[in-house]
Amino acid sequence: MRGLASWIWKAALVVVLAPLVMGLVYTVVNPASTLMLARWVTGERVERSWVPLDAIAPVLVRSVLASEDARFCQHNGIDLVELQNVMDTAEDGEPARGASTITMQLAKNLFLWNGRSFIRKGLEMSLALYLNVIMSKRRQIEIYLNIAEWGPNGEFGAEAAAQRAFNLPAARLSSRQAALLAVMLPNPHRRDAAKPGPGLSRLASRLQARLPREGAELTQCLGL
Repeated sequence: MRGLASWIWKAALVVVLAPLVMGLVYTVVNPASTLMLARWVTGERVERSWVPLDAIAPVLVRSVLASEDARFCQHNGIDLVELQNVMDTAEDGEPARGASTITMQLAKNLFLWNGRSFIRKGLEMSLALYLNVIMSKRRQIEIYLNIAEWGPNGEFGAEAAAQRAFNLPAARLSSRQAALLAVMLPNPHRRDAAKPGPGLSRLASRLQARLPREGAELTQCLGL
């Protein structure tokens, strides 16, 4: 029994330490997401071409942040303001909204599994705080834009998304194309920037209208 307990303790220690060590590695090494790794293991298609942030159109960076995490440059990995808004909304009896920041999504994509358990969410928030300490905001968004699932058939990252939808590199996207790609992200299996329906087009138009008001701070924060 002592041998088994020792093995379990050591295994648990590895599970805890691995994300902390890999987080440091990922500050300089370009990673893959857990979903990409799972698809590789099962023989499913993975299409990803890593590109540095400077090779992604600034309008796409701003569009994704405005759509997914408008307070990205202000929070410490967890957006307490948005989290409080979600809690207030739930108390009023309205449908609950998500409050995941880009950093939280990054933690999930790099280290965790899909799911809605409190344990997974707690790990996600803890890892987001850690990533925000060891990794610059610029590196966080660079990794996110290169590992986000962005298509129905194993497309990951901005470059693969831009090539699939518009046959263009991510560096040459227009404002409209960037908005369409950004509003795909919550559900890339059902939303298609290449063939946008009326609903997706409306979401993209609203995002484009908001972008001029939210672009200045992001430009300064990320050096775009």
